Amino acid sequence: MKLQSFSSYQFVDGGVCAAQGFKANGVCCGLKHQALSTATEQAAAANQPAAPATKKNDLAMILADVPCTAAAVYTQNKFKGAPILVTKAHLADGHAQAVIVNSVNANTCNADGEQKANAMCKLAADALGLAENDIIVASTGVIGQSLPIEPIANGIPSLVEGLSYTGNSEAVHAIMTTDTREKEVAVEFKIGKKTCRLGGMLKGSGMIHPNMATTLTFITTDAAVSPEMLQRALSDVVRVTLNRVSVDGDQSTNDMVCILANGKAGNSEITDEGADYLSLRGALYTVMLNLARMCAADGEGATKLIECIVSDAPSEDVAEKLAKSVIESSLFKAAMFGADANWGRIACAMGYADCDFEISGVDVDLASAEGRIAVARGGFGVPFSEDDAKRILLEDEIQVLISLHSGEASAAAWGCDLTYDYVQINGDYRS
Repeated sequence: MKLQSFSSYQFVDGGVCAAQGFKANGVCCGLKHQALSTATEQAAAANQPAAPATKKNDLAMILADVPCTAAAVYTQNKFKGAPILVTKAHLADGHAQAVIVNSVNANTCNADGEQKANAMCKLAADALGLAENDIIVASTGVIGQSLPIEPIANGIPSLVEGLSYTGNSEAVHAIMTTDTREKEVAVEFKIGKKTCRLGGMLKGSGMIHPNMATTLTFITTDAAVSPEMLQRALSDVVRVTLNRVSVDGDQSTNDMVCILANGKAGNSEITDEGADYLSLRGALYTVMLNLARMCAADGEGATKLIECIVSDAPSEDVAEKLAKSVIESSLFKAAMFGADANWGRIACAMGYADCDFEISGVDVDLASAEGRIAVARGGFGVPFSEDDAKRILLEDEIQVLISLHSGEASAAAWGCDLTYDYVQINGDYRS
């Protein structure tokens, strides 16, 4: 997938380790093995074959050299994972220095969930010589199964020992669940005369349907910024990036986006919405926009990234609601899987969106690297070549371009097609 770039921001390698003063690592501590052992016992009792073992990383850490200002946004699902509750308490003062995160088990809907999340923080804090409330904790994986703390305790020594300024790849692999590819982006930019960097990593493939956050996303920067301005930038950018991604209409219990800023770039601390703040927010937007697109492109079972852009709308709110309604439609997503230019499914999804617009002003085009074709004008379908449309829709990145001709606002949303593989993946997710 091609990254979307902006002139003031240069892409660099390193993900969460791109910024000065951040180390990371990931290890296999055996959470999947423990889960498989239980499953093997159950399979043996039922005379079924055991699942294969795995050595995939399942425990990750990010560590800053110095204390950081920090901010986060969280899922609005009422069944919040225990790590969310613990992290919110730890970030009440706007500061943190390390992140510990596991995959395989979400530590959600468990009576001992907060106890286990706090235990993870204590284990990490003791190993790093930090206070417990300086640790951000996160988990992802199966919901409703008690998280075994012993593998995590056993894995932390090697996790800490292996922390490095180039450990981002090991960390990315540790947070992946049904993801098929790593998702990390970093940029270099200027704040005044100081060169700064900002980078992030994301996990997310299924249960993607946002409200205040999407997936697990961890971002680091060496810019100096106050907790209040860092929170403002994060909340603003999440709204127009990750909150406009939908894979399957299911919102996770564990969604969280957090950012750490250690100030090592040496810029004057950002405390207001001036030019320096805009530079930082632009860097954050560049990274999170591309992470959002990566997330949509790697939706469970997906073969295509779909971008819906609504332009010439009376307000951004209307444009956003329409773009998201199209992206979220299962019928539309299925049509894109089949490369079927059935624009009626786009019209249907627009029609039940919770906003008002003039149908007589609606134009719809479909586009990809293979070209662009008009399928509706003035709210009505127009003749088009089915062969040309099929060729356009067979590409792996598709655009749905909608103009309302009723204003100057616009918004984009990102999703993917709905395939047979989505059902297969989720039919045996716990296996």
